[in-house]
Amino acid sequence: MTLTIAELARALDARLWGDGSLTVTGAAEAGRASAGQIALATTPAYAEKLNPGDMALLAEGADPEALGLRAAILVGRPRLAMAGLTRAFDPGPAIAAGIHPSAVIDPTADLAPDAAIGPFVVVAARVRIGAGARIASHVSIGADTVIGRDALIHAGVRIAHGVTIGDRVILNPGASLGADGFSFVTPEKSGVEEIRQSLGERAEIRQQHWTRIHSLGGVEIGDDVEIGANATVDRGTIRATRIGRGTKIDNLVQVGHNVVVGEDCLLCGLVGIAGSARIGNRVVLGGQVGVSDNIFVGDDVIAGGATKIFTNAPAGRVLLGSPAVRMEAHVEAQKNIRRLPRLYAQVAELRETVKKLLDKGGTQ
Repeated sequence: MTLTIAELARALDARLWGDGSLTVTGAAEAGRASAGQIALATTPAYAEKLNPGDMALLAEGADPEALGLRAAILVGRPRLAMAGLTRAFDPGPAIAAGIHPSAVIDPTADLAPDAAIGPFVVVAARVRIGAGARIASHVSIGADTVIGRDALIHAGVRIAHGVTIGDRVILNPGASLGADGFSFVTPEKSGVEEIRQSLGERAEIRQQHWTRIHSLGGVEIGDDVEIGANATVDRGTIRATRIGRGTKIDNLVQVGHNVVVGEDCLLCGLVGIAGSARIGNRVVLGGQVGVSDNIFVGDDVIAGGATKIFTNAPAGRVLLGSPAVRMEAHVEAQKNIRRLPRLYAQVAELRETVKKLLDKGGTQ
């Protein structure tokens, strides 16, 4: 992709300063831009690293003339502008048009004429793939799965049978959709069931053998969802596991069977959501957050990294810690923990003072 900086400014709906005829072929960090690259310098600290004569993306309020630049694009919200800029220069994966000769396509599958299917892809019976979809090498797609328009499925993705994927979905390498849920039962009440009722007390410890509960439900992925590398979404037991429109899921996230995730959520790396949990809309779960099974996390909840949510979380709550509490309560608790050594020393000093007073009183 080659643009003039004036064309790039118009595409970003931003203000241009300087020579608009300069050609932009890519982007670089501040201080590292070579010929044709626009430097990203959206904070004063980064702006200090710019070289005279650079082209730069700057936050409104910066002075490109004082920085010695040839041209600059000034934006009100730099990270949003970076989204547009990186999109303009991202070539995406090289997936050739048409169907690669090594792909195995069931004759009952229905592929849009302009779908691109890479090497060693396997498409099972009655699969439907929408217009503009791009499927990279070594992807497997199970029977009766539906993939929407303009989907991008990277190498090594595994999609099981009966999965429904919306339009413009992106699945990163190694993602797995539609594996069986982790559902097992014992003929008699298991130790886990017992301690859930008794909160830790066990009448007796006995042998137990696990019997599989099969997964008859599917997986439903809404439009504009992105799922990270090696993330997993298990199929439901009877009803489908669902991921709502616009939700973004990071690498190595586990979404259990029967889970419902709302719209425009952000699930960061190593999040784990146990079976039958319900996640509202616009929920943000930081890295390593855990959500217990069969609970509800309300709309607009934000949980900081490593938070463990064991009970229902009301809408709009900001959570931190294990177990999860309001962020302000967690911060105060941590402050109190740091004060404990000083408090211990003060108590020890008081005890010694009291002991001396008692000993003195006893000798009078």
